[in-house]
Amino acid sequence: MKDYLMITPTASERTVRFADFPTLTQALDFAATGETGVNLYSLRGELVEAIPYAKLREDALVLARRLLATGAKVGDSVALLAETDADFVRAFFACQYAGLLPAPMALPTPLGGREAYIEQIKNLALSAKAKILIGPNGLKDWVAEIGERAGLEFAGVLADLPDDGGAALPTITPEDPCYLQFSSGSTRTPTGVLVRHKALMANCVAITRDGLQVRPEDRAISWLPLYHDMGLIGFLLSPLSCQMSVDLLPTGAFVRRPLLWIDLIGRNKATIAYSPTFGYELCARRVQGQPLDAYDLSHWRSAGLGGDMIRMPPLKAFVEAFGPAGFSPKAFVASYGMAEATLALSMAPLGKGLRAETLDVERLERDNLAVDAPEGSDRARDFARCGPALPDHFLEVRDEAGAVLPERGVGRIFAKGPSVMSGYFANPEETARVLSADGWLDTGDIGFKIEGEIVITGRAKDLIILNGRNIWPQDLEWTADHEIDGLRSGDVCAFSIPAEPEDQIVVLVQARGGDGDTRAALVEQVSTLLRTRHGVEAKVKLVGAHALPQTSSGKLSRSKAKTAYLAGAYGD
Repeated sequence: MKDYLMITPTASERTVRFADFPTLTQALDFAATGETGVNLYSLRGELVEAIPYAKLREDALVLARRLLATGAKVGDSVALLAETDADFVRAFFACQYAGLLPAPMALPTPLGGREAYIEQIKNLALSAKAKILIGPNGLKDWVAEIGERAGLEFAGVLADLPDDGGAALPTITPEDPCYLQFSSGSTRTPTGVLVRHKALMANCVAITRDGLQVRPEDRAISWLPLYHDMGLIGFLLSPLSCQMSVDLLPTGAFVRRPLLWIDLIGRNKATIAYSPTFGYELCARRVQGQPLDAYDLSHWRSAGLGGDMIRMPPLKAFVEAFGPAGFSPKAFVASYGMAEATLALSMAPLGKGLRAETLDVERLERDNLAVDAPEGSDRARDFARCGPALPDHFLEVRDEAGAVLPERGVGRIFAKGPSVMSGYFANPEETARVLSADGWLDTGDIGFKIEGEIVITGRAKDLIILNGRNIWPQDLEWTADHEIDGLRSGDVCAFSIPAEPEDQIVVLVQARGGDGDTRAALVEQVSTLLRTRHGVEAKVKLVGAHALPQTSSGKLSRSKAKTAYLAGAYGD
């Protein structure tokens, strides 16, 4: 038996095919002819299993027939609990060869609870119309209970699948559904994005050939969850589509020991790795006072940014912290995208690092114009350029009447291209709300263009409208966590609620202990800062550490925090 406890090679001598395949199954068929593959690591950063693409294909074909032996029919949905392990990877590709529709789903959160999680996955499984649920060995009992509550035909781990019944595997076409991607987590009925093979492969071409311009010597590393689009497409399906080896750390490993990511990048000479801003911030904070001799980031040429609003100060701190270890600020690559567009819509030019527009917040709020801030202004903020639309994709910024705005006009962003979804799964009403008959997607984001590049300023649903001003909640949040000692990014959440005579701004602040006087002083400090800096009166409420909810990519979920607040979860 071959030893799979040696990482798959980078294979820098190989010839790269840039995802030019009609389907994901054909991409794996070709990748299986080489030596590269997927490498899975433990919570301690130790290699657990290395799966060459050839072995992955072999295992997936066997499991595909076993999945069909459960009685599942081609086109049926399969709920997959997305542990970052070999079984999830095998199960996902087994679904591809079987013509089944995998729907990756989140793992339990550390502070969640069995009952809440079982109910969440039951609802997701029902929304996906799943017939099968596959989960990791460590959650076998939970999986069985979910299956019973949801009335599934099979619920278990891969080892529980019946023997190969000899079923013939279907021919997969570009028009066939490839997977079902749920959003970061709605507080209402969950909505799944249906992605077809042709859309996935179009996005993989745009990412690997045009955005990252993948080279034979490239190797990718990720800690991003595989139930999130940036983890699944960006660091499992895209690397496979261009035959690149990829190293995957469990998300929990990064959360507990973020420097494992940095160590693995250096150890395996990785060239491509992505994170939301908070990931870079966490690494810079954890490395303070530690020697840098053990880290070598000189090979890291594409340090991608995505999944949240890009913040300049934490990234400057990362450069300062890891520059001595060989990290170049020119490696930063700002990106923009969403699950409804498979993953990526734009990527900044390689090798130029972060480029930002420093804008006058006053003009932004009152006039919807991106105007350069006067020098020395205390109402200025940096917004990152996220590059032009990827080839064959289009981005427009429109006003409330639907007219396309000129450059520097701030409005709602619309996208079109071969990577845009065909619709939400079994939800024609929601599809019609965001997707026009001629293929334009209402992204729900707000931003502007400059020199053909897109700049994101926020989410339309998060925007606070007060006395004719468009106030971005992140402006309030970032002012507080940046200027008040003891607060970190992610500690502050701002939103508005209906009230008379005008809407009220609520600001939730995570407080780590302190006596009554200290806590009262923090409330006053935040209130005064927001009043003097932004001219707003806010109701500031302290909540416990870790009380603010996060999305699957680790960013603050304002919608969930607002729902919890209105439900009284944070007290009076």
